[in-house]
Amino acid sequence: MGKMKTEHRQACRDAFRVLDNLATAVLLADADLRIRYLNPAAELLLERSLEQVSGTRLVQVLRDGSGFVDRLQQAVAGNQPFMEREVALLLPSGRDATVDCTLTPLAEADGQAEVLLEMVQVDRQLRIVKEENLMGQNQALRQLVRGVAHEVKNPLGGLRGAAQLLERELPTEELREYTRIIIGEADRLQQLVDRMLGPNNLPRRRRCNIHELLERVRGLVAAENPEGLVIERDYDPSIPDFVADGDMLVQALLNIVRNAAQALEGKGLILLRTRILRQFTIGRRRHRLVLQVDVEDNGPGVPPEMEQTLFYPMVTGRADGTGLGLAIAQSLINRHGGLIEYSSRTGHTLFSILLPMEFEEDEGS
Repeated sequence: MGKMKTEHRQACRDAFRVLDNLATAVLLADADLRIRYLNPAAELLLERSLEQVSGTRLVQVLRDGSGFVDRLQQAVAGNQPFMEREVALLLPSGRDATVDCTLTPLAEADGQAEVLLEMVQVDRQLRIVKEENLMGQNQALRQLVRGVAHEVKNPLGGLRGAAQLLERELPTEELREYTRIIIGEADRLQQLVDRMLGPNNLPRRRRCNIHELLERVRGLVAAENPEGLVIERDYDPSIPDFVADGDMLVQALLNIVRNAAQALEGKGLILLRTRILRQFTIGRRRHRLVLQVDVEDNGPGVPPEMEQTLFYPMVTGRADGTGLGLAIAQSLINRHGGLIEYSSRTGHTLFSILLPMEFEEDEGS
């Protein structure tokens, strides 16, 4: 008998280990579709932990406008298997997901009805390909900008030096004023080129707490917009410290949050959210733990004509903008092995910073 119990416990541990490492989202619910169990893939898909949603009805977790949950409920009531392909889900964060769904009725020994729900995210492969293309595109743009900047900096230096020499030879203050304009404009162009290149130093990695970095950013943006702007926080306090260049991350986060504040014209809502993603792929590389930082606002959204070029240098929708903030932010996050994604529609814009929690050598230096 003791041997049988030991074998049973081992079989249970093996079953949970398999569930924990499945890429398929597995959800166990009762007859009212109240959640009883989520495997890590389901937590990742639904953007909620089991602790957060245990006992909660599925309709309260999924923002469903297509009647999908109602169709699930009908299948449960009829004790019938159910399958539906390419179901469009709106997740709690506002992000869309497309899944193939299978529902299987179960029956326990005590007669209590339960259902097993399996969801395979079919847009995952498309997202991976898109991320890989975006990372390659950013790397190519970075090399292009560096090449152009090098070609611009050399003649700028010569132009500035010639203007300084000419200034010494001019007899009147009125004429010297023109050379000062040349020198001033050359300096302005030099600063613009330096900003396009972004920080050239290697990341100085140390232990960082993401919430301390976000609070620094929140304080700065709140001080710049004292009236009309509300910045809310939805932090996961269980997120551990990780190794990164805190100053670089603050700069990247500040660029994104400031961009949101400017889109809102200083009046509206910005939400800062942190979550941990498990067994998550960035590009073609899978990571055990990934930190997700969301910056969400209720502004007008990204203009459709800018959607494909939003992270390009010099692309901006504001007359007084340089179009460098998001490009630099993407570059800084890329140097940590991460990526910035976004989705946007009128009234809801979401930028998600994805950062591997494990240490990685800088690939962009």
